[in-house]
Order: sequence, then structure tokens, then C-alpha cells
Amino acid sequence: MSVDNVVKVALIGNPNTGKTSLFNQLTGLKQKVGNYPGITVEKKQGKCKLSDSVYAEVTDLPGTYSINPTSLDETLVLDTLLNEKNETYPDVIVVVVDIENIKRNLLLFTQLKDLKIPTILVVNMVDQMKRKGINIDIEQLEEKLNTKIVLASARKKIGIEELKEAILNYKSLSKTPVGNISNKIDKEYFSKLRDAFPEFPLYKSWLLITQQTEFEFLTQSQKQLVVKFRENLECIKRYQHKETIFRYQIINDVLKETFNVDKSKATDLRGVLDRILTHKIFGYVIFALILLFIFQGIFDWATYPMDLIDTAFASLSSWTKSVMPQGMFTDLIAEGVIPGIGGVIIFIPQIAILFTFISILEETGYMSRVVFLMDKIMRKFGMSGKSVIPLISGTACAIPAIMASRNIGSWKERLITILVVPFTTCSARLPVYAILIALIIPDKKVFGFLNLQGLTMMAMYLLGFAAAIVSSVLLHNVLKVKSKSLFVIEMPNYKIPSIKNIFYEVVEKTKAFVFGAGKIILALSIVLWFLASNGPSTFKNAEKTVVANVENTNLEQEELQKKIASYKLEHSYIGYMGKTIEPAIKPMGYDWKIGIALISSFAAREVFVGALATIYNVDSDDENTGTIKERMAAEINPDTGKKRFDFPTGMSLLIFYAFAMQCIGTLAIVKRETNSWMWPMLQLVGMGILAYVSAVITFNIFS
Repeated sequence: MSVDNVVKVALIGNPNTGKTSLFNQLTGLKQKVGNYPGITVEKKQGKCKLSDSVYAEVTDLPGTYSINPTSLDETLVLDTLLNEKNETYPDVIVVVVDIENIKRNLLLFTQLKDLKIPTILVVNMVDQMKRKGINIDIEQLEEKLNTKIVLASARKKIGIEELKEAILNYKSLSKTPVGNISNKIDKEYFSKLRDAFPEFPLYKSWLLITQQTEFEFLTQSQKQLVVKFRENLECIKRYQHKETIFRYQIINDVLKETFNVDKSKATDLRGVLDRILTHKIFGYVIFALILLFIFQGIFDWATYPMDLIDTAFASLSSWTKSVMPQGMFTDLIAEGVIPGIGGVIIFIPQIAILFTFISILEETGYMSRVVFLMDKIMRKFGMSGKSVIPLISGTACAIPAIMASRNIGSWKERLITILVVPFTTCSARLPVYAILIALIIPDKKVFGFLNLQGLTMMAMYLLGFAAAIVSSVLLHNVLKVKSKSLFVIEMPNYKIPSIKNIFYEVVEKTKAFVFGAGKIILALSIVLWFLASNGPSTFKNAEKTVVANVENTNLEQEELQKKIASYKLEHSYIGYMGKTIEPAIKPMGYDWKIGIALISSFAAREVFVGALATIYNVDSDDENTGTIKERMAAEINPDTGKKRFDFPTGMSLLIFYAFAMQCIGTLAIVKRETNSWMWPMLQLVGMGILAYVSAVITFNIFS
């Protein structure tokens, strides 16, 4: 595709303006998610067809309230718009504002207009105008803001074609700023600034000196000039304050003539719902009931498709052994690759259901109420109300959750949040919990409608959250750092969830889990298969040794083959590794096979199930090995003659995985965010000791 046929679009707006919904409408499934070069902040890009020959490359930038950043996410917006060498530097900016919060949203718009990049204003959620009693004079508003305005509703596909046409004709857009800030603040000062940087728009020069960061795209002489202008910091802060006042004066004057709200015509129930959902008693009860419903759904609705997937992969493994010629390659496919892939795919139903519920809560606007509700509790434990966002995000993955702590102003509160987030139950723990709960907890109803397995799953999530809270209290008392922070959160309008947005979100996050975890599990499954299928001389002489044993003289052929397979596994390379650590893990109720899976899962928790799937497939010469759940359920503890995965062992494993830090990716991101190896090592050792001691106690109590 020719560069001339591609229009680069930057999608910018305050949080909760419907920017992501608009992005989904424009790009559909033509999206890709990556990271900005050199950093771990997520970047969403997508393609949109504008005409038969022209496409738009749309970048969904992080939500920001102002062009003056207060976090790393917001710094990216600034860098994208100032650095013309940036690969996402836009030909045109699309600013999304919410119809109900248009006054606050327009502050960002007036700043962007001063950069003299063609800018389109999208007034979103216009389908709510009648219900809110809002009336806008669009023609007059366009004239006063010197821009093209598109009335849109991303949720109802209103204004999408008009926006595409506006983007296509971006070269005809006015670049005239909304107001002249230099005359209102200090004409002489800004004249000097203009002379110092004649190659830049005046407002771009102003932004270069107001931000306490070094812009790499500047020349050495430009950097020296920036440093010189920054010397009078008090003056800069005073001028920034004047700028904000001036911009709001302009916005107020414009809206007085173009924007009208007749509250007598409004039919908004937001206030009533807020009083119920954020009530000091009923708010928590409603949240608890919603959580209960989610975890009931995860078990009740996912059971059938999970059983189908489990059976399908077991049958595929057996079929592969029966049709392919005997040999190492067949064993690799049937015992390593297929069980490894099956260990990931089987949990797609539960992961998808969890992400669907989370997306619905975010789409409706309820999640912001949860954050507000929990703020009252979090402050008692040494964390900011903003800490709730990473803790809730941690139910998907700890890595983006830790990155989400960047908007916490206090270093102490941010550090505590980073350290305790890994306790929250992430999607990687879900496969482990699911298989263990299915093995040790009966699938029966309590009170006629509550599933006991679902209740257990909810208890594990609450245990993780409780561990995070207790840990934060300890850290708050240990870390002697004085700090203050202000908690501010926007309460968005309640919305009917968009099926399209939920679909994209679930597909994207499920795909990230499958491919992210899948690569690790598949690679480790192959390594485990090799280590379990090879060994020293005792392994190679397994058949002779077992046959020569007097105890095996009268065994049936099938039983004899099972004995040989078990002997081989025990005397393989991985068997010796497991036997080496068995004394250390025996107090927790684990044998050497569980130990192997335990070690393997330090790369990523979800590897536990895939590792056992591989081990139990190798530990059999029977073509009909059954599903992983059946193999785990049939495993016998030779010391007791009872099931290996009995209630004490299962509970011990659940507790171990609730507390243990087993995720290399999380450790890496903690090191990056804290710029020190001390904090991730503290997490690894501290959570490891807690997990070990708790698992030992749990096993002995239930034994």
C-alpha cells in the first residue's frame, strides 16, 4: 500500500468518552495490539477503509485529561504529537468528547488545536441528548472552535460514515487555534519563545519547556535552549495556571452561545442508581452477589465445553498413536505436543466467560462505582483508592495491572500496590484452580441453586484479595515513607453494554492468554516429554528389570506394560529431578510427579496442568489414556493406597498457588517499574515462604 494512500489518525480523548468504542467501529477486527518501542505500555492500532484507494491507520492513544501529562501513559500522547519522527505522528487528530462532559473534555481539544495539526471534534453519545435534555448549535460551535464537528454515537453506529469522510478530507480542515494564549499570559515572554524556536508552532515550543523530560528528537542546541527556558520554574507554573484559566474562559463563552441543557426534559436515573450501587451497605452486598454470579457461571456454563475439549484431545492423542508408526516422533506428537496444546485450549471457555463478565462491568460503567466503593476500605490499609484499579485488573493478568499503578501519585502507595497485586487471582491461576476444584470438590448444589465448586472458586479469589490487603497493611507499617495523594475518579454514565465491544475485548484477551501461555506450555511440554522419555542406563534397561522381578511374573500383559512405563518415568531424567526435590515437598503432601509440575510452573502458573498432562501421558503405554482430569483422578498414592489428588493434597495445592509468586513475566515487570531487583526478589522469596508454610499447614490440618 502506498504511503500516499494511508492517512495516519490519532484518536485522543479523556477517559470514558467512548473512544475505544469508536476505535472498534472504525477498525473492526483489523486491529493489532503491541507495545510502544522500548516500553511496556500497550498500543492499539487498526486500519479503516476511507475510499476505494485510501485507508486510515488509526492509533488509539491512552486516555488523558490534558496535554500536560501526569503519568507515563499520558506522556506517550505528548511524545506522539510533538515528535514528527514518531512512526505514529498523525496527519489528523480525532478528539472524542462526551456529550455530557463536553466542557471538561474541550480543554484537551483547545490544547491540541494549538499544535496546528488538522483536528476533528467528535461529539460522542449523541443518542443520549434527548434523555439528558441537551441541545447544540453545531454550525455556530464549528465556527467558534474553527473545526469540523461530527455528531456520533459509536454504540449505535451514528456518524461513522461522516467521520470517515471528514478524515478523508483532512487537508481542508482549519489549523487556526481557538484562542491566542500568548497575548493573554505574557506577550513578551512568548515572543522570545517564538524567536528561540522558529521552526516549531508556538504552543509546541511552550510544551517542550513545561515538561520536565528530555525529548530525544531535539537537536543538541534545541535541548540547551529548552534547559535555559526551564530555569525559571515558578514562572512556568504560574503561566500554566493562567493558561488553564484562559482556556476555560474561552470554553465557557463558546458553550454559553452554542450548548444548552434543559433539565426539565431530562429523564436520567443515574443519581438513583448511584445511591443504590455505592450505598455503604447495599453497595458491598450487590458487589458480592455479582461476584458470586460470575463464579457460578464460570463453573456451570464452562463444564460442558471443557469436557468436550478434554475428551477431544485425549481421543486425538490416542488416534495419533494408533495411525502413526511407532517411534520417537509419534511419541513426541502424542505425548508431548497434543497434551501440551490441550492443556491450554481446555481453559478457553472459563477464561472467555471471566473476561466477558469483566468487560460487561466495565462497559456498563459499574466498575468505576466499584473503585469508588472500595476506596473507603483501601485507605485504611495504606493504599490509594486508585490501587483498586490494579487489584481488579489483576484478575486478568498481573503484568498490565502493575503497569496500571503508574497513575498513583504517591511512590509509597504505588510501591505497596505493585508488591501486593500478584496476590490477586489472575487468569493464569484459573486453570490450576479449575482442575483441582473439579477433582476435590463435589459438583453439587447448595441451598438448591448455588454450585459448591463455584463457591470454592469465589473463596479462592477472596483469599487472594485478603492476602493483598493484609500484606499492604504490613508493608504500610514497615515502609517508613511519608507521602500524600489525592484520589479522583470519574463516574461515567451508565450504558447498555455494546456486544461488539465485548466481543472484541474477549477475543483479544483470550487470544493473548492462549498464545502467551500456549507458547510457554507447548515449549515446556516438549522439554518435559524429552526428559521423561529418556534417561541413564537404568531407564534403557527398564523392560528387563521389570520382567526379571519375581513379583511381576504372573502379571497380565497390560499390567506388565504399565509397570514398565511407570519404571521408565521414575528412572528418567525428569524422574531423578523429581525424586531429588521430593523430600522438600513431601510435607505439603506432594510426590515427585507433582514436584516436576511445580518446578515447571515457575515459568508461568498455568504450566502446572500442561506439565501433569505430559507426565501422565508418558506414564502409560495404553493408547486409551483418557482425559487429563481422568488421569489425575485415577492417580494412586502408593504410600496410602488412596487417591493422590485427595482433599488434603488438593487443598494444599490450591493454597500454594494462591500465594506463590510463579510468573517470570511479573518479576520482570516489577523490576522495570521499581528500577531495582530488590523488590521482585522480596516478592519471590516472601510469597514463596508464605505459600510453602501455608500449604504444609493446610495439608496437615485436613489430613
